[in-house]
Amino acid sequence: MRLRNITGSREVIAENEFVIHDPEKRRGQWKSVFGNDRPIRLEIGMGKGRFLMTLAVQHPEINYLGIEKYSSVLLRALQKMEEDPLPNLRFIRMDAEYITDVFAEEEIDRIYLNFSDPWPKDRHAKRRLPSRQFLERYDQILQKDGIIEFKTDNRGLFDFAVEEIAETKWKIDAVTYDLHHDEKMMEGNVMTEYEERFSSQGNPICKYVISR
Repeated sequence: MRLRNITGSREVIAENEFVIHDPEKRRGQWKSVFGNDRPIRLEIGMGKGRFLMTLAVQHPEINYLGIEKYSSVLLRALQKMEEDPLPNLRFIRMDAEYITDVFAEEEIDRIYLNFSDPWPKDRHAKRRLPSRQFLERYDQILQKDGIIEFKTDNRGLFDFAVEEIAETKWKIDAVTYDLHHDEKMMEGNVMTEYEERFSSQGNPICKYVISR
């Protein structure tokens, strides 16, 4: 469930130092945003930012970008960042459909998709973040040895995601239909807000890791 619109959220975001306001102008130059040559990893649909903030603290040697299209949700992440700023994490408010306009070829090291909107109607399948249409976009911006990690509690969406891979150049490196009972795939697992909530209710979490 998305947060309701918060009055003034867009104005706050427009003035915030942790948000990249002209991402299309950074295409091919994202390393200059962080001032170093470290790998850049991207979460699409970052929600309130807990996942990326945890990773950014654990791995200061890696730079992280979070994309979120809902201003009211992004605002929550900014509030957390202002309490504890992280130099290797920045945010972008945009629709993921346009990521190839924002990132150049092989500019991203890894992509995370966590508890994405399932878009349950068949006619909206191409809007799903693990769809073949989005996998084609990811192919354009990921380094050749880059990977995608996808987690969800929605079994229907996960089955769809696995089926889509067969129609692309991607291959499954690891897959589980019950992450929290998979010792190997749980190594280093960082939970999102949704993951903690759903797993506490007894819902199994599905995950795959794919590469080309």
